Amino acid sequence: MKKDSVIVVNDLRKSFGKLKAVDGISFEIKEGQVVGFIGANGAGKTTTMRMIATLEQPDSGLIKICGFDAIDDPNSVRSKIGWVPDDFGRYNNLRIFEYLDFFARAFDYRDQERINRIQEVMDFTGLTELQDRYIDKLSKGQGQRVCLGRALLHDPEVLLMDEPAAGLDPKARVELKNLIRILADEGKTIFISSHILSELSEICDTMVFLGEGKVLHYGAADELKRESKGEMIINVSILGNLNQLEEWVELNPGVRLVDLKKHGARIAVENLEPEFTVELLKRMIHDKLKVIEFSREEKTLENAFVDILNDSTQGGDDHE
Repeated sequence: MKKDSVIVVNDLRKSFGKLKAVDGISFEIKEGQVVGFIGANGAGKTTTMRMIATLEQPDSGLIKICGFDAIDDPNSVRSKIGWVPDDFGRYNNLRIFEYLDFFARAFDYRDQERINRIQEVMDFTGLTELQDRYIDKLSKGQGQRVCLGRALLHDPEVLLMDEPAAGLDPKARVELKNLIRILADEGKTIFISSHILSELSEICDTMVFLGEGKVLHYGAADELKRESKGEMIINVSILGNLNQLEEWVELNPGVRLVDLKKHGARIAVENLEPEFTVELLKRMIHDKLKVIEFSREEKTLENAFVDILNDSTQGGDDHE
């Protein structure tokens, strides 16, 4: 294991009866990286996160956090990680400060050091003005900040965040992203499970894409777009009757109509070679279509992931 490898997962497996929730996944995360963990519901994300957080025992495989074995030495691992689940226990009749104070005591903070640490965490997460509010009366965004604050109390080297933006309104999502950026700048290693691909691409150095318990892609978001196959979408606008454009698409092989716009259409093209795109435009002009716009639509991260997921389903091994 390299010295700068903070999280190492190797051939990790976990089944529930006949269901292979996690089927031999491997990846490595270096110090200070922000890594997104992406996959559809049921892909095995939460099970993997819980195993890394020492809350679930794998059937086989290796997990190491900061050099400690998560299976053989879970207590050492827990001292290194901050766990932010998608939901957390909200206790009745307990204020934010009291909640954080309870966990600060559990982390063995004492006297003024404990008060100072709680204050630092509340200031960072924007909870200072809310510290007297009851936990069970908070909004989803406020509750998520409390959960993050609890995870940061012992100043962990690694943050594990399972769907932290789920259910948050746009403002709360922006606030969460800003906090994650600050933590990354401070050198913390952050592993974020989510299905909100577009937002993660803005803050993650690397992404691990999971499908049916297997790693489908491990690398930067742009690499995923380049690796994905599938169709290319072209936006075309013309002068004149749109029926002319529809008829042209029907008569030309290798293209299909996706949907119509006010002055044109979105056309799907099977051949991704640049030369084919050039010839397509030439044919339109030759066939007397008055083209005023012709542009390739940038593939979204979501579409790229779906392409790779479909490709793995069609060409991969059968999966129980």
